[in-house]
Amino acid sequence: MKFTYYGHSCFLVEINNKRILFDPFITPNELAKDININDIKCDYIAISHGHADHIADAVTIAKNNNSAIIVCAYEIYEWLSKQGLKNFRPMNTGGKWNAGNFTIKCTAAQHSGGLPDGSYGGNPVGFIVSDGTQSFYYAGDTALTKDMELIPLWANLDFAVLPIGDNFTMDVADAIIASDLVKTNKIIGVHYNTFPYIVINEKEAVEQFKAKGKELILIKIGESIEL
Repeated sequence: MKFTYYGHSCFLVEINNKRILFDPFITPNELAKDININDIKCDYIAISHGHADHIADAVTIAKNNNSAIIVCAYEIYEWLSKQGLKNFRPMNTGGKWNAGNFTIKCTAAQHSGGLPDGSYGGNPVGFIVSDGTQSFYYAGDTALTKDMELIPLWANLDFAVLPIGDNFTMDVADAIIASDLVKTNKIIGVHYNTFPYIVINEKEAVEQFKAKGKELILIKIGESIEL
């Protein structure tokens, strides 16, 4: 799998010849000022919840990619439909969809989920994505929760994408526990450093994971890695 990071919790995964973009928040993010969203090509857009810092560029990127299917909560589907988008797979917590080249399952996330205009955004979710040979878990915005113990029942993970910025989500210490619960030692950190509330010491974070025999991968904005 190829993993490209666009800052905050926005990233793109290329899996089994399909490109899935997660939580598109780029143009309002000063740290991602060098990313041109018009250059992003994707087949799917997966949205974990309706907060502006996860959905800000969804409409523009979806319109730039006419056939892109948006995977999201039903309430987000209704909201985005009113803005002229047409290709959706509305889902909810616990649901799974076989998209052909991969499956995607919605998992529980402990967070809030309002939309930018203040309307109800449905349940926040995480995602498990698998193509039959490789699998990963994106927790979305969430607190540490015992529900994460269920993840290994559904997938043998190659890696997990976890928020580590604290304040609005898990911190580094809780993310380490989360990695134990989901049974993976390879973690990509997201949802950190974008705002003053979630600034972390990156070196200390990496060392904390390493002390537990785990690898925390912090990718520079705009860079890609193979997993």
